[in-house]
Amino acid sequence: MDPEAARTARDSLDLVFHMSNILETGLDRHTVSILIALSEMGLNPESLAAVVKELRRESPPSSASGAPSP
Repeated sequence: MDPEAARTARDSLDLVFHMSNILETGLDRHTVSILIALSEMGLNPESLAAVVKELRRESPPSSASGAPSP
C-alpha cells in the first residue's frame, strides 16, 4: 500500500472510530477496523450490526474490577 493510501485508510478509520465513540457503541478501534474490512468485502452492514448485538447479548457482563466472579 502506498503512503498516501495508507494515510487515507488511517484517516477513514479515525473518523469512523470517532463516530463510533460519539454514538457510544462501546466498540474498540480494532473491532471497528474488522467491521469496516468485513463491510468492504461485501458483508451486509446491517447483518454485521445484528451479529455484534447478538454476541453482546450472549457474553456475560464483565466485572468492573477485572477479577473473575465467584
